[in-house]
Amino acid sequence: MTTKPTSWARGAALRGLVALPLVAGLVTAGWLLADRSPAPAPAAALPVARDAASGPSVLEVSAPVKAQEPGQGASGQGGKSPLQQWAEQLAGPLDIPAEALIGYANGELALRSEDPSCHLSWVTLAGVGSAASDHGRAGGNALGLTAAQAKKYGGEAPIAAGRALCAGGTDLGAGPGWWKAIAAYHPGSDAELFRQRVLGMAQLYATLSLDPASASSPRVRATRFALGQLGLPYVWGGNGPDAGAAGFDCSGLTKASYDSAGVALPRTADSQFRALPPVPPTQEPRLGDLVFYGSPATRIHHVGLYLGNGLMINAPTEGQAIQIHTYHSKGDDYAGAGRPA
Repeated sequence: MTTKPTSWARGAALRGLVALPLVAGLVTAGWLLADRSPAPAPAAALPVARDAASGPSVLEVSAPVKAQEPGQGASGQGGKSPLQQWAEQLAGPLDIPAEALIGYANGELALRSEDPSCHLSWVTLAGVGSAASDHGRAGGNALGLTAAQAKKYGGEAPIAAGRALCAGGTDLGAGPGWWKAIAAYHPGSDAELFRQRVLGMAQLYATLSLDPASASSPRVRATRFALGQLGLPYVWGGNGPDAGAAGFDCSGLTKASYDSAGVALPRTADSQFRALPPVPPTQEPRLGDLVFYGSPATRIHHVGLYLGNGLMINAPTEGQAIQIHTYHSKGDDYAGAGRPA
């Protein structure tokens, strides 16, 4: 059997956008892998694709997520500095070694002074550290710096990485600038997967920094599982590699994500929709909620897992990779959200 190549766009001829959640301001987005343009085209020029099988695909602007600020100040007599206390408080909930968190925070603080217009956040550096090396646990260069980057930008790795991301007058508070900076930082055949992983983990870290008590909850554990599947192919009826499939379909992904967190869900999108307590339509979904598409009166045909800031983790349709998408846009067939836990 021939395996079809996996694409990052959704649907034939689709040029999708994803929302980029960073802490410095309202963020737009960048091209997915199907279009490797050096810069995003104006939104007005985009064809609006309506894929009846897989929900929304165009950018919907959402509010920025503000991460917890890194602690600053001098150490008390015989005590720990506010930065050390901050890192130790978040290390467990974020699953990032405290030493690495201090490095990411120092990278942000250094670039605030060197290049304040860049708007570098520690959550971007943490997302890079996760995608590059699992914060040093995978060995090698913890932030994936090349020898040329390390030589050019100098200093400790988080500061050098910050300088590389901010080079050329980049504003990381703007989506196109962020998207291009991550691509320039890590070019190559896996550049899009790297960007998706940085995006997903940066969003998760920002959210957890504001609510560390939720880190062990089923919804966060399910979200971490789903983020770990980014880049796997959509497979109709697929329940993932552990079940002998190369990837997942939409409801297979959401079920497996919650199975990993000890919460049993029905198998199909329609049955999940009808089994879960609904999120009131006046409320935005929260991290870990399931977002549904179709007709509640007849059939729900698609489901994704809400990541926050208007984003979902999505197994879109055949020929596409599991990826991050905007969850709701005007005129789509969004049917509401359900809360498994």
